[in-house]
Amino acid sequence: MPNLSLKPKPHTDVCALAKHVVQTEAEAVQALAARIDASFVDACQCLLNVQGRIIVMGVGKSGHIARKVAATLASTGSPAFYIHPAEASHGDTGMITTQDAVVIISYSGETPELLVLLPALAHLKVPIVALTGATDSTIARYANYHLDVSVTREACPLGLAPTTSTTTALAMGDALALSLLELRGFTAEGFAFAHPGGSLGRQLLKVGDLMSKGDALPKVVLNTRLSDALWEMSRQGLGMTTVLDDVGHLLGIFTDGDLRRTLDQDVDIKNTVIETVMHTHPKTTTDTTLATQALQIMEAFKITSLVVLNAENCVVGIIHIHHLLRAGVR
Repeated sequence: MPNLSLKPKPHTDVCALAKHVVQTEAEAVQALAARIDASFVDACQCLLNVQGRIIVMGVGKSGHIARKVAATLASTGSPAFYIHPAEASHGDTGMITTQDAVVIISYSGETPELLVLLPALAHLKVPIVALTGATDSTIARYANYHLDVSVTREACPLGLAPTTSTTTALAMGDALALSLLELRGFTAEGFAFAHPGGSLGRQLLKVGDLMSKGDALPKVVLNTRLSDALWEMSRQGLGMTTVLDDVGHLLGIFTDGDLRRTLDQDVDIKNTVIETVMHTHPKTTTDTTLATQALQIMEAFKITSLVVLNAENCVVGIIHIHHLLRAGVR
């Protein structure tokens, strides 16, 4: 930045400064706990009752925090999105409906780009939750619900860059989002739905999401000849087949490993029936089991597949280690 007149301080104790920043912000966040009161509960109830979306707004550094708060709300069961106040002044207010609520983040509570929107929001009669550092500011007075995120000082050595103040706003936004998560009864399954492409979502995949089922399920009956069972194994490509009774109950399985052991005994595969060579106590699971748990079972017993049973002990699928690896389950 050649246009700035800088005076380097090469002897700065960087570790001491960094510790000061962290400590200052930690103390400010800790102080927020004392401000969680009936007003916070009322704000949560307001956002919980919203029939539309939660619109989050902020400008500058507060705008970045607002984006993150909106993203956290959306990923934890509260439909939300961010609108830039300047864009809202030029048409994007049309994205807000009477079914929505607005969360405004402004430390001063006097941000011009936000003040100009207040009459439009009043016309829509949408409830406003404000996070400000000034309880007597215009935005704080205008809001239906006000949450105090004030700090005694910024962590910035100059006392200028929004640091501690943005941290407290973020912490309060997280408190709102996670309180709503609990009030809604948001589940791990819902979180996985909101994060289908991430590692967190993969950790919440269930066996039923990945297993082979229906026509892709290898199955034979007790009096099936071993040669026919091998054809079924080859057709489905899972290295095994289930052996079922007439109503779909599991009687046993036959795997590639069983085949090798059978051939070592010089068994006639054309005349031997599967009942005499099948494994009668295979490892099983259910379709509601987490895929990660299924992988742990396979690793523990050094096997490559599990038979999936329903509540009636009928076979509904096969989960193979290849299913898990393709889905990125680790």
